[in-house]
Amino acid sequence: MCELPDVARIIADTYDAALQPALWEDVLARIAGLVKGHVSGILVKDPIRKCVEAHCHAGGDPHYMKLYAETYSQLGPVATSRFSDADQVMSIPELVDYQQFCRARFYQEWARPQGWVDVGVAVLERSAAGYAYLSVSRHRAHGMVDDAMRARMRLIVPHVRRAVLISRTMGFKQAEAAVFAQTLDALSAAVFLLDLGGRVVHANTVGHELLDACDVLRAAADRLVAVNAQTDQVLNAAITAAARGDMAVGTTGIALPLVARSGAHHIAHVLPLRSGLRAQSERASGASVALFVRRVGMECRPSSDLVRQTYKLTPAELRVLFGIVEVGGVPDVAAKLGVAETTIKTHLGRVFAKTGTSRQADLVKLVAAFSSPVAQPQIERIR
Repeated sequence: MCELPDVARIIADTYDAALQPALWEDVLARIAGLVKGHVSGILVKDPIRKCVEAHCHAGGDPHYMKLYAETYSQLGPVATSRFSDADQVMSIPELVDYQQFCRARFYQEWARPQGWVDVGVAVLERSAAGYAYLSVSRHRAHGMVDDAMRARMRLIVPHVRRAVLISRTMGFKQAEAAVFAQTLDALSAAVFLLDLGGRVVHANTVGHELLDACDVLRAAADRLVAVNAQTDQVLNAAITAAARGDMAVGTTGIALPLVARSGAHHIAHVLPLRSGLRAQSERASGASVALFVRRVGMECRPSSDLVRQTYKLTPAELRVLFGIVEVGGVPDVAAKLGVAETTIKTHLGRVFAKTGTSRQADLVKLVAAFSSPVAQPQIERIR
């Protein structure tokens, strides 16, 4: 009974280690102490290469652990046996012939110099990728694995098994999150994920750059604010509508133009990430709205041929189209191209007819839709 409090604390700390891997060494050391072991570790066996890796361990001499990783991991009883029973705590005599084990290199060159005579082993996980084991070595001072050691290990093994599963699941989730973040960072558009209150949950690299510039959007108390007051009202209304769910704005979201202080044109797309029912739930948390913001400018030039082919524009009409998108109104485009305003208006009328649009803002959205969603390498963007 006096051991039960120690067992309870070890079990509790085992689950903590699932969330904080740095705690595993201390937990494994305490497990070794509980079962009167010498060195404990979580081993991962590769069935293809027939070797064992010490995923984490406690109590091992660094020199011998290095030798184990380089040479002896393929020679030990765990590596050479087919033990895979998840309900048993096995010892070396149950895995291999003990006399042969004592004559082999693993014992003579590696285990014996450390004073090891036996090892208690329990399966934690089995999969096509391999096996995970809890291993606790037994020093000659305590003798071979006995019933008392088995009984104590059986108290701990189920919890270590669950903790390893939790840790692996958490690792997968973290890897998925990393891949997700890398994917967003590869986009040329600024991406903001917003919660129900409009606060920024996540922003990609381009999004952070946009906020740092404070030219079209800025952050105020973790909320997105458009630098143009009138535009800010429209943006907030769109985000609020999207936060109510896809039934409020449709699955295609809301598109609206943004104008920066510098006069640059941007297009914002506001998309709902939740259904209306989930959005109304008080328990709803995390990202509820996705906001994509893309500048319309010279980065659209690589798509000019595609725009021309799609709408059968003449070279003059294409120049006027991109002039409107990149420069602004008719007078500015006329001055930029060095032609009369009436000429620009004539070509613009034909562009409207061919593209099925009627406003210059619609042309900005149209060209933006042809832009590559993948960010260009930094050297290209500098040019």
